[in-house]
Amino acid sequence: MRRAVRRLIRGIATTLLGLWLGVAGAHAQGDLTGANASPGGAPAAGADVRQFHGDAARSGLFHAPGMTEAKVRAMAAAPLWQAPVDGPVYAQPLLWTAPGGQRLLIVATEQDEVFALDAGDGRVVWRAALGRPVPPDDLPCGDISPMGITGTPVIAGGTIYLDAMTEAGGAVRHLLFALDAGSGRVLAGWPVDVAARLAAEGRRFVAANQGERGALAAEGGKIFVPYAGHFGDCAFYRGWVVGVPMNDPAVLGAWATRARGGGIWAPGGVVSDGTSLYVATGNTIGADGQFGDGEAVFRLGFGPAYTGDTADFFAPGNWQELDDADLDLGATNPVLAGPSVVQLGKDGNAYLLDRADLGGIGTAAAVRHVSSVPIRTAPASYRLGGIRYVVFQAQGVGCPGGRGGDLVALKVGAEAPGQIAVAWCAEENGLGAPIVTEDAAGEPIVWAVGAEGDERLRAFRGSDGTVLFTSAPMGLVRRYTTLIASGTRLYVGADRAVYAFGY
Repeated sequence: MRRAVRRLIRGIATTLLGLWLGVAGAHAQGDLTGANASPGGAPAAGADVRQFHGDAARSGLFHAPGMTEAKVRAMAAAPLWQAPVDGPVYAQPLLWTAPGGQRLLIVATEQDEVFALDAGDGRVVWRAALGRPVPPDDLPCGDISPMGITGTPVIAGGTIYLDAMTEAGGAVRHLLFALDAGSGRVLAGWPVDVAARLAAEGRRFVAANQGERGALAAEGGKIFVPYAGHFGDCAFYRGWVVGVPMNDPAVLGAWATRARGGGIWAPGGVVSDGTSLYVATGNTIGADGQFGDGEAVFRLGFGPAYTGDTADFFAPGNWQELDDADLDLGATNPVLAGPSVVQLGKDGNAYLLDRADLGGIGTAAAVRHVSSVPIRTAPASYRLGGIRYVVFQAQGVGCPGGRGGDLVALKVGAEAPGQIAVAWCAEENGLGAPIVTEDAAGEPIVWAVGAEGDERLRAFRGSDGTVLFTSAPMGLVRRYTTLIASGTRLYVGADRAVYAFGY
């Protein structure tokens, strides 16, 4: 009875949140007209981008009233400017407006450096060095060299929060920093040594074994940081979500998978609907038929904590097979789609879940095979004509008209409630995570970079995938980062450079 009541309450809350996200989420970047419009014909200032994909739900939807199809088609293929930075860039850039009105593009690198660039022309405003990044010889395995700041930071108020992996005197640490966004100065009481703080509570966290690829989240007065392992699944690691109060970094809460492995690998990291956190985990190691929280979607409280209720987690019935084949469910973050959750896996499947009751093991509202290759990086979502779309990088299966491609858009609940259909497929020529801009008429345009491919930025019509714009090639863009949009500008972080496009 209690579970039924809980499910009813969650159903009502989910419906209300779904209605709110359908309106507020579509405008999460704010109204870019009026007070934010720049005088003298200069580009519209646009709204801040303070976290991964623009909002806590990780929708990747940016409200840009002036970015119409006609304007996009007329954009120059060359960037408006290109600014140098040191080191590989895996984290998404952020955008923040200082109290005096200066707009800063925040770029974190694997060199454990953070750059604040003027968003108008790319010049360096401030630069912060946070330590020595970890060379590959000091890690049990991995494919990032060196390893410094990988997961996308989050800005709350005027503070930048991030995880930096550092090495000093042979000791590898995960340090949580809080930086003043206007100057790069480290705030008092920070950084927090994650392993040391957990050890004080009797919990074992081996910093060298844990990777931090996922984006941070700021909810309920806390910063939430997800952890996985390294490429190669070596050594002993767990999937962790660590929560630190912004106003008291001496306090630390954490949830971890029970079994070895189960990392939270997705670049989108921690997702939130404002009342709960959502994360997806990867394969566990040596489970031997005993479910230990891998290959799953979890809903967590802000502790962070898991209730233990099957309504608050989902895992496919063949989770052990996914474990054995390293086909992580958690290579992408959960997508909040109204009353549903969409989870995309390395098995090429799209899982549609009831958000009010995730269902436990083997219970999904619908499952559809949508990709012939593992699905990784981060999806984006948008609405068009009352239909919800989810777009992601993969190799489409069942594309309309036999038109394949490595960018796939799904319609969720389009033909019938609880159903998934492939809407269109297109060629992005790479591995980049897409975003979506929406103009004043509500017309969506999907943007994606051919990351680790042809390194070109492309725009696609949101209704059918028609290519509207193709840029000149850039330098190497990593598959784990994603671009952002604000006003009439788009920004792409690449190795040793940041690019601005627009008009």
